[in-house]
Amino acid sequence: MKKYQIIFVLILIVGYSYGQGFKQLDFKKQTFELHNVTGEVIKFQGKKVLKLERDLEALPFDEQNLEATVDDRHYARLIDIDDFENGTIEVKMYSQLQDPAPYPGIAGFIGVYFRIAEDDSGWESIYVRPKVGRATNQRLRNHTVQYFSYPDFKFDTLRKIAPFEYEGSAPVALNEWITMRIEVNGESAEMFVNDLKYSSFVVDKMLGKTKKGYVGLYVDVGTIGYFKDLKVTQKACKEVEDNSEKINDI
Repeated sequence: MKKYQIIFVLILIVGYSYGQGFKQLDFKKQTFELHNVTGEVIKFQGKKVLKLERDLEALPFDEQNLEATVDDRHYARLIDIDDFENGTIEVKMYSQLQDPAPYPGIAGFIGVYFRIAEDDSGWESIYVRPKVGRATNQRLRNHTVQYFSYPDFKFDTLRKIAPFEYEGSAPVALNEWITMRIEVNGESAEMFVNDLKYSSFVVDKMLGKTKKGYVGLYVDVGTIGYFKDLKVTQKACKEVEDNSEKINDI
């Protein structure tokens, strides 16, 4: 076999193993590709929803090595859009805890990935930990919302290099529907919850190298996640004026 023929065959094999190796689910008019999650369309509270759980056999979790084995390639990819850069992502999501818990630190991790590279090599994310959203302890509440950028800036790294800059609070809870809306514009992102007028969380400067890509629905260890009404609207990047008061000291 000639050299170019061997290369062509290898390309076909790699392309098949990546592009066809993931189960796909049709949910209403959208198609999702399951990356290291299990999923099914079920009837929940009288309506059809997409149910997702992290597949711990496909992508193992190590309690002794959290940084390396969470916030990873476990999500459902919306294959309808592959060039999301700026715009709005809105979804309704409902988080339950698995029982028995696979890990004592589970908190209902659920949220959104965006600007996902074709080969899963990078993306941006905002997710919530609903278990602590209404905790009586303010320190715990401050861990409710999390931004991270894969692969270099996962949650633990960000806590060490910029404590609480990429985390925040939001009035969310387990076992109830949460409407999450993320407004992505250039290097910044804002998260709104439950149709509140003002955002609950702001990422001043995202850290990822991937500037456009897919959108995905995320769950992590110990979460049973239900999703519905995902809407993705692409928009042009717009210049934003800083109209806030200058704060010299607080």
